[in-house]
Amino acid sequence: MTDDQVRRIGPGPTGGTTPRIARHRHRRRWVIESLGALTCLLALVAYLNFETEPELPATGGDLSAGAPTVAGRPTGLPGVVTEAGVASPGLQPRQRPPSPSPSTTPTPAPKPEPVTAVLTVAEVEVPAVVDLTGLGTRDWVHWGLAGPDRTVRKRDGSGEIRDEGGRGQRATYDTNPEGFSWRDGTPVGSADATATGTYACGVGNGFALSVAGSGELRTVHLFAGLWMSRGRLDVRLSTGGPTRTLRLEDPHTNHTAQWVVRFRVPRGQKLLVSWTTERTFNGCGNVGIQAVALR
Repeated sequence: MTDDQVRRIGPGPTGGTTPRIARHRHRRRWVIESLGALTCLLALVAYLNFETEPELPATGGDLSAGAPTVAGRPTGLPGVVTEAGVASPGLQPRQRPPSPSPSTTPTPAPKPEPVTAVLTVAEVEVPAVVDLTGLGTRDWVHWGLAGPDRTVRKRDGSGEIRDEGGRGQRATYDTNPEGFSWRDGTPVGSADATATGTYACGVGNGFALSVAGSGELRTVHLFAGLWMSRGRLDVRLSTGGPTRTLRLEDPHTNHTAQWVVRFRVPRGQKLLVSWTTERTFNGCGNVGIQAVALR
């Protein structure tokens, strides 16, 4: 080998192997150092983000909508698990679901006070003209003007006065000593001191009436009479209890009376009235009825 060949193979400023190896080693060291520095920087950033808790919205709105993902926990996982072990979606770390409202026991409605039954009956004088419109503020009924089996009632009245029938054939008369007037009737709108009524001849015959109760104290005015007979008035409550019995008698002519009944029964119960002929002093001795008013 010549000296020129040795000089070409050995190291030199250009074309030698030693400078290329050195440059390769230098690049590799630089890459390793850069990767190490980048790894440390990423670890530091992750640590700082994990330790810093995200600030909650001031309005207390829904945290699941538009809230940033917390570093250190992958997205798409269920929400934070509560102490009871149930996942609560949309909650941030250290945030607990609201406590359930304490259950309240409903207060039972107070029981209505029991209704104490009341029943009194008194006989009072009959005025010369009875104003049914003024007396029957809740309801009133008149018999005889429209026919023996038909009545005139208070227009838009409560309907609590009921004709329950009775034994015997009914007939009308127009010789009553007192008159009856009204201004709010149906089917007859008004009357001025009519002397009509309805009667039934014979022992055991007469009328049965009822008035509905409401738990409040009610006052009933019963206008009735007789002709040459003795009549028996029986008043009782559908709830039971004592019966009030009164009698009216006139063996020679007709006689009328006003009975004022005060009563109280629970809603759904009734005042029951029976007015019948107990004795006659003539072949057609009878009892009659003119009107009933309720206030």
